[in-house]
Amino acid sequence: MTTAPVTPYRSQAAAGRESFWHLVHAEWTKFRTVRGWVIAMIVAIMAITAFVFLASNVSSSCSGSACPAPPTGPGGEPVTDAFYFAHQPLTGNGTITVQITSLTGQVAVGPSQTVPGLQPWSKAGIIIKQSTSPGSAYAAMMVTGSHGVRMQWDYVNDTPGLGEGAGEAGGVSAASTRWLRLVRDGDTITGYDSADGTHWTLAGTATLPGLTSTVQAGLFAAAPSNGNTATATGVFRHIGLSWPATRWTGTNVGGSGPNGVPQPGTLRQSAGTITVTGSGDITPLAGDGSVLSLQRALAGTPIGLIPLILVGAMFITAEYRRGLIRVSLAASPRRGRLLAAKAVMIATVSFVTGLIAAALAVAAGTRTLARTGVPLWPVPALTLARMLVGTAALLAVAAVLALAIGTVLRRSAAAVAAAIVVIFVPYLLALVPPLVGGGVLARGGFAGGGLSLVAREWLLRITPAAGFSAQQVVPRFSQVTGAFYSPNWGYYPLAPWTGFAVECAWAAAALTLAFYLLRRRDA
Repeated sequence: MTTAPVTPYRSQAAAGRESFWHLVHAEWTKFRTVRGWVIAMIVAIMAITAFVFLASNVSSSCSGSACPAPPTGPGGEPVTDAFYFAHQPLTGNGTITVQITSLTGQVAVGPSQTVPGLQPWSKAGIIIKQSTSPGSAYAAMMVTGSHGVRMQWDYVNDTPGLGEGAGEAGGVSAASTRWLRLVRDGDTITGYDSADGTHWTLAGTATLPGLTSTVQAGLFAAAPSNGNTATATGVFRHIGLSWPATRWTGTNVGGSGPNGVPQPGTLRQSAGTITVTGSGDITPLAGDGSVLSLQRALAGTPIGLIPLILVGAMFITAEYRRGLIRVSLAASPRRGRLLAAKAVMIATVSFVTGLIAAALAVAAGTRTLARTGVPLWPVPALTLARMLVGTAALLAVAAVLALAIGTVLRRSAAAVAAAIVVIFVPYLLALVPPLVGGGVLARGGFAGGGLSLVAREWLLRITPAAGFSAQQVVPRFSQVTGAFYSPNWGYYPLAPWTGFAVECAWAAAALTLAFYLLRRRDA
């Protein structure tokens, strides 16, 4: 980028008595007098907001009523609520206890062919549910294919059982059974698990506000598809109910087809044993394209980052190129203060630029994405604020990192190239769909050659690209099948502020090196 001559700073104060904020103000004067730098900030805002309209270009195979809206859970989040439920009414308080002697499964490998197989989040257990309507409140104790004993409730809550062997993968058999118990006391459901049916361990306590007097309680089985239709079969014995038992009723919650079970379930009773087979899942609906994340509105952030990197690097390399760094150092002999003033200035300008861009993008994105007809994941006010501030902060820190690299290398082209390689390229390799063979990556797999998912995860853990996790708006749910990494959905290996801290660590290390070299080298 061509820049106008940088106005050298000449202090009006006595040497050695200058305020740090006088230095910051001087750097602001330098910044605003270079028209190209101001234009770059405007370009950054335009780039981030312009991508809103590309992000709203959502392809969908649904038409009319072919793909009805997914059910919503008690918290307003879109959910998958499709499973086979053998139930009977429970009025008032009560307890249900069962022994599970087996959990097996089948996975489809062709139109009419299945093979034995148990999906990791296949599940069978006991559940107390408001009704058989999809999205209604519930609490459940279950055994799973590879995640041990769990207590889950209201779709977004999941906790492992704490009993002996609770964390073991699978392991449910006639020789190694599990006992599960749910106790209802008003709106409170308490879960327990046991290895012998005598010594019980508390698994968790769920509060389901507004639970009606009469609910449905019983046995269930479910198996997520993962691309191929799967079923899970649980065998239950020693079923104990604290209320007068009635006839068991089998229901495919959600029905069949869209938002329902992929394959109808079955209920078999024989000599005190009940066998339940079901498909589907009971989880938040996340990452599969049927629900959108508001983070799509910020898909242009990496593009908007480039002009900020350019300005951050040139904020000091321009002075080296024109020889004006000598004037600046003569006016401010304390070189560390000068570098700190430049860092504060470029960080502040970049933060304000990022905040404006993020606010505009989210405001436009909320309306634009709503017009796609695809449900948006609800975003609480505090999460929205963190997303906006986090976007501005990650841009500000990236600009400071570019400034530090510029101080180390002292040449504009080399500094800009190095900053892009350090900050921008890891993001491209980890998340951009054309480079990963698809927009969504499932944990444990590969995506069309190139880097493995493990390598991409590490790029998002140890490089400055980890800072993009500050934009994440959808929580990571352990019970969701697979883990998805996508610039449009926004799952990251690190928590939002943890990933941002990684980016800050890079900037701090680069500034430390820059300060060391600035003090030791001649201008």
